[in-house]
Amino acid sequence: MVSHTVELLKNEIPLEQESVVLAEDTVNGLVLVDIINGFCTVGAGNLAPRESNKQISEMISESARLAREFCEKKLPVMAFLDSHQPNKPEEPYPPHCIAGTDESNLVPALRWLENETNVTIRRKDCFDGYVGSMEQDGSNVFVDWVKKNKIKTVVVVGVCTDICVLDFVCSTMSAKNRGFLKPLENVVVYSNACATFNVPLDVATSNKGALAHPQEFMHHVGLYMAKERGAKIAKEVLFATVKKV
Repeated sequence: MVSHTVELLKNEIPLEQESVVLAEDTVNGLVLVDIINGFCTVGAGNLAPRESNKQISEMISESARLAREFCEKKLPVMAFLDSHQPNKPEEPYPPHCIAGTDESNLVPALRWLENETNVTIRRKDCFDGYVGSMEQDGSNVFVDWVKKNKIKTVVVVGVCTDICVLDFVCSTMSAKNRGFLKPLENVVVYSNACATFNVPLDVATSNKGALAHPQEFMHHVGLYMAKERGAKIAKEVLFATVKKV
C-alpha cells in the first residue's frame, strides 16, 4: 500500500533531478546535516533507527565519500550536529541527541572529520542549522563561513530530508535571496546523500503522540519542497575542471 501511494505521489509531483558538476576554478562548500549517532546508528537513542535501514546506510556512505573528496581538495566543509540540553525539549519529539552524549556525535564513518583543518563543526539545538548558527551578538557562524571562504555553491547532505535538511535549505535560500550570503549563488541538495526516518501508520497509531512518517514518501516530499524553494536537486555530484577560453 505504501509503495503504491509513493508511486502515485511521484506521478502527481514528479521530481526532476540533475547531474551537478562543480567547477574547480571556484569555491564549493559541503554542509553535512545531523549525520550523528542519535539519528543514524541502530539503537543509539530515541530517534535512532531500530534496525538497519538501506536509505540511511546509503546516505552515510555517499556523504562520507563526498566529504573525503572535499577534504582531499581542501575545500570548506561544515558539519551540523544536533545537540540538546536535557531541560529543553524539542517538541513534538522525545528527548534526543543530548549534548555530551555519543548520540550527538558524528557516526563512526565520519568521525575522522574532527581532525580535518578545513572542517567547521557546529553544534545546534534546533531543527534549522541556519538559525542554530546564530550567536548572542547577532553574528551567524554559517554566514561568516560562506563569506570568509567566498563560497559560490553549497552542497547539502544529511538527515532528515524533510526536516532539518529542508529547514536549513529554506532559510539559506531566503537569506541568499535577500543578499545576506554573498557570494553564494547555488544551493544543491544531493538526494542520494540524504535520508529520513520511517514510522509506519500502524506503529504511529499504537504509540500515543506519534506521527506516521513513511520514509520514501517523506523523502520525496522533502526533496520536492527544497526544489520549490529554489535549490537544485542532484542525482549525482561531480567535480570537473572548467577550461578557460
